Amino acid sequence: MAGEVLDPRPSTVWVEAIEFMELIRYLIDFVLHLDVHLDAIIRDYGVWTHGILFIIVFCETGFVVTPFLPGDSLLFAVGTFAARGSIDLWVSMIVLSVAAVLGDTVNYWIGHWVGPKVFHKENVRFLNKRHLERTHAFYEKYGGKTIIIARFVPIIRTFAPFVAGIGAMSYGKFIAYNVIGGIGWVLIVTLSGFFFGNIPIVKNNFTFVIFAIIIISVLPAVIEFIRQHRHAKRQGTAPPVQRD
Repeated sequence: MAGEVLDPRPSTVWVEAIEFMELIRYLIDFVLHLDVHLDAIIRDYGVWTHGILFIIVFCETGFVVTPFLPGDSLLFAVGTFAARGSIDLWVSMIVLSVAAVLGDTVNYWIGHWVGPKVFHKENVRFLNKRHLERTHAFYEKYGGKTIIIARFVPIIRTFAPFVAGIGAMSYGKFIAYNVIGGIGWVLIVTLSGFFFGNIPIVKNNFTFVIFAIIIISVLPAVIEFIRQHRHAKRQGTAPPVQRD
């Protein structure tokens, strides 16, 4: 229309999309350069660093919408900086163990309260139902030990307590596996960083080490998915390929 003045300001949708992409870019950079970012956090926040680490691990294990947060790589990096004397090893492991156990506990009860409704819906915003289904398949194979095993498998780690809360496990059994798995996960990965993180070849190639940790962490889930897919194909019931 003649004389119409177009609003030069970007739409709200575009602004939100740009902000979301910036957040994703920052998270990727944070994970790939954990040594740089963690060093800055320790220098800037001192003793409060433990609080920041608590929040990250708690959210990564406690909410099904935040499986993208660093887990294994963060614990390894914490152990590395503890070996350098930048952060207290025992305080870090205690704080992170508490965060891991509390995170899974909250996730369990969220699954218990809202899980049944969510699990039977086809489309749920911010929640990938396929992750729920794969985690449920984990339970079919490993039973209650899934809570311990899943600690070392990204994404499955976040969804396992949620699925347990839906009805796969009683709370008494869950809390026992939760405590064992949470403490074991923190101790094993953090101490690995403490003893191996400052070896020259690791220290000088930290980004590649983080890549390796991520790949090794997801490898069991990938192998299991391929194995199940091949088994289903041999049976003539291969599931259709789902696309995002």
